[in-house]
Amino acid sequence: MPHSWTRQHLLDLQSLSADELVVLLDTARHFKQVGERSIKKVPALRGKTIVNLFVEPSTRTRISFELAGLRLSADIINFSAESSSFKKGESLKDTALNLEALNADFIVIRHGASGAPHFLSRFLKAHVVNAGDGAHEHPTQGLLDAFTIREKKGRIEGLNVTILGDILYSRVARSNIWALQKLGANVTLCGPPSLVPKIFEEIGCRVVWNMEEALRDADVINLLRIQHERQRATMFPSIGEYAGLFGLNQSRRHLVKPDALIMHPGPINRGVEIDNTFADGAQSVILQQVTNGLAIRMAVLFLLGGGRREEIAAAV
Repeated sequence: MPHSWTRQHLLDLQSLSADELVVLLDTARHFKQVGERSIKKVPALRGKTIVNLFVEPSTRTRISFELAGLRLSADIINFSAESSSFKKGESLKDTALNLEALNADFIVIRHGASGAPHFLSRFLKAHVVNAGDGAHEHPTQGLLDAFTIREKKGRIEGLNVTILGDILYSRVARSNIWALQKLGANVTLCGPPSLVPKIFEEIGCRVVWNMEEALRDADVINLLRIQHERQRATMFPSIGEYAGLFGLNQSRRHLVKPDALIMHPGPINRGVEIDNTFADGAQSVILQQVTNGLAIRMAVLFLLGGGRREEIAAAV
């Protein structure tokens, strides 16, 4: 297993090895302890500058990255597309190059176009972190989900993980699929056939369109919202029908194992993909996912910045 991180950027999970994933998860475990202390700050990135280049709207992810940088003692610049030169027609490349000219060390980008972080990584010297690109990937969400599962279950290998909902347009689903399969989980996908095509079987997933089959024997149930903003047309007749056929509600309580984890990347549409009893119940780890996201993003920034595993104890 490697003792250090050798990549300059974090663009996706598809290209990472299982060993690299484990290094990230192990590093995050140490950084989670920082959030449990009275003084929640370490000097690991003192003097470094992080630009949060969020061209697509975000609340949880942007705040999580901002707080992660602050806890590592970095300087943070938050970039909003609505109040920027994007409105004047400036290209993404020119914007990024100008930010780098201001000595930015990290550029954390969220963009509606798939591949935008990969595009920037071709010419930037700064570390590029993908905070979500179109319907492609959301690497840190996939990592925090894997971290949460391993923390709660003690392992990932051999677990049955069901991902429910809009798989076709979900970058969260793709990052989860890559990470979980590489770490040894069995991944089942379920939702309307229009949103969960059989083509996902080609990357090793089990595809089902029946909730009873999807929930049976599931150790983890990860629910996704409908990605209306990425769909070109309505992919199912109505929200009501979707909730009735694929929503996790009390009528399906008997199908859920008593020790199954209930997960959701947020934002939650209560009464659609999940009802209140599951979202707020004892099996829900939704808020723990948010907490763990902070630890994961601290780990990503630390490792990309040159931090080594043997230096973690001193850093925290």
